[in-house]
Amino acid sequence: MAGSALSNIMKLTDLRRRIVFTIGMLLIYRLGVMVTTPGVDRTVMQAYVASNKGGLLGVINLFSGGAFEQLSIFSLGIMPYVSASIILQLLQMVFKPLEELRKEGEQGQRKINQYTRYGTIVLSMVQSFGTALSLTGMKGVQLANGQLGDVVREPGPAFIFMTMLSLTTGCAFVMWIGEQITERGIGNGISLIIFVGIVTDIPGALLRFYETNEGNFQPLTIFAVGAIILITVATIVFFERGQRKIPIQYSRRQVGRRIYGGQAAHLPLRVNTSGTIPPIFASSLLSFPATLASLKIWGADKLQQVMTPGDWVWNATYVLLIVFFCYFYTAVTFQPIDVADNLKKQQAFIPGIRPGKKTADYIDRVLTRITLGGSLYVAAVCVVPTIVQQYFHVPFYFGGTSIMIVVGVALDTVQQVESHLITRNYEVLAGARATKIRARTDVNA
Repeated sequence: MAGSALSNIMKLTDLRRRIVFTIGMLLIYRLGVMVTTPGVDRTVMQAYVASNKGGLLGVINLFSGGAFEQLSIFSLGIMPYVSASIILQLLQMVFKPLEELRKEGEQGQRKINQYTRYGTIVLSMVQSFGTALSLTGMKGVQLANGQLGDVVREPGPAFIFMTMLSLTTGCAFVMWIGEQITERGIGNGISLIIFVGIVTDIPGALLRFYETNEGNFQPLTIFAVGAIILITVATIVFFERGQRKIPIQYSRRQVGRRIYGGQAAHLPLRVNTSGTIPPIFASSLLSFPATLASLKIWGADKLQQVMTPGDWVWNATYVLLIVFFCYFYTAVTFQPIDVADNLKKQQAFIPGIRPGKKTADYIDRVLTRITLGGSLYVAAVCVVPTIVQQYFHVPFYFGGTSIMIVVGVALDTVQQVESHLITRNYEVLAGARATKIRARTDVNA
């Protein structure tokens, strides 16, 4: 089954070209991770990040694909772009001109994307300035041979300017790579960049785990961690494929001597409509205190001490942010009023529900209920593995956020490949096996 599907992929020139282009752009991104920012000592930085692996630096390094510990020109990763996207989407809810732009369709979306790029550059300059100041303060770092070293060789205004220029340019280039993959490749480019960064860190994490525990392996701990990872992956696959199908009936109409319509269909609503966006947005916001602290803003250092990754304040805030962004992103991307209008134009209706506003209210009520379950699932998947990591003292960053991103992006990419195959009547990779959530017969529930 899978072998024949892969052979069909190779037969499709357009799909093959998209996959090769995506792989090529991701390879360019990984090569750029190895390019070090001028004026810094990469060895000293690696030692510093290794000593703070379980904290915020470990999280930042994870989402940058290891670029932060390499002090690469891609050290900022894609997070400034994600932060700019959050700001623009929030402004669309309160700023009338942006809301009108969103309603203009493709032309308006291009304008919003342009504003997002400008915001990314501004945030990159701010974060790179804070990063330069932080690097200057990293002195007397203990190396593996027992010696001490400084991250910055020659601190000063020239180093700060060069760091800002290098990191801002690197972030802009990563943003361009992500947009090119989305437009000309396969899958969501921004998500794939984060996906590759997480996956490429797995071999190194396993090697560090082996070196740390060589000759002192505890089979029970390894089995427990492995079982939790498998359960987490299975849970993610189940919920990501989960749908609530709302029945739809098309009205029968006669055109000449022919009768059209009358067939039954369904409107699928995903349990997790927002996908992997909420944990990415939440992680980006939680990294702000560290950025503000590096800029020496009053009170930011105390906020950073309170928001320590892994403690109950961090986890509680993380859960609340995930639930908020699940609802927020769903509200931005899925408009029940537009869906109800489209159904009305197609002379379709939900049995027992009046077309128009009543249909929109019903869809919104159903979507609100399943989003609650979806948001709690996302929060549990992102927080529980981190708690398990601390309990079993796993010496590498084992977070549900990274697992969810990897599995979610993989599923989304496979589905896009399947869509290309389906349009050409080819066999899909995994088949349409969506988890069904039965709807109650009482439509007024």
